[in-house]
Amino acid sequence: MARLAEPSPLKLVTEARVVLEYLALRAALPRLRREVPRGDGSPVLVVPGFATDDSWTATLRGFLSDVGWTVRGWGLGRNGGKVATLLPLLTARVEDLALSAGGPVRVVGWSLGGYLAREVARERPEIVERVVTLGTPVVGGPKYTASARGYRRRGYDVDAIERQVRQREATPLRAAVAAVYSRSDGVVAWRACLDLVNDTVEHHEVDASHLGLIFSVASYRLVAGLLARPRARRRTRAA
Repeated sequence: MARLAEPSPLKLVTEARVVLEYLALRAALPRLRREVPRGDGSPVLVVPGFATDDSWTATLRGFLSDVGWTVRGWGLGRNGGKVATLLPLLTARVEDLALSAGGPVRVVGWSLGGYLAREVARERPEIVERVVTLGTPVVGGPKYTASARGYRRRGYDVDAIERQVRQREATPLRAAVAAVYSRSDGVVAWRACLDLVNDTVEHHEVDASHLGLIFSVASYRLVAGLLARPRARRRTRAA
């Protein structure tokens, strides 16, 4: 794999294309609702990215609800990035939904939200049916993102975080994960979205900005198709 690095400031500027992506989405929504596979009413939890909250995923959640899913926001306010604090809270949220549904649930996570969703699935695979991540850095934590400089300014050791992320891979993922990424991503280095460790992860490329991963026609069409896949076959834990 080519050397990883955080996206350049110039590439971050290209995130402005989200305005056009959003306008195209609004025009395409009536057609998309007719064309994508229908959900079966099962619960889907949508987790926002770093420094955002449920308001950012409202359009995606509304679309998924319109096509047949029972959709919930994560309900934990702004995603401040404190994984150690947020992970048990999100796990409890998924656990409650699974208990109400009588089985594992689907989780869609954008950016850092996808990392949190993966880690819930890693620790509690029995309550997660499938995870769809959107522009999620699974390599390096914030190190290969546009947030890296901000983390360093606040005194975080991003190299230490990268080691911690790597250490968690000692416990393999058993739930099915679909990793959606874009080479046009101006916030997260796209290569950092590729999981080359877990064989339950498959990758899907779209052409979108990082923000466009929750505001683009291509993403919506892909997410709807991924969620509608038949129940995933479970990988058993090695003895």
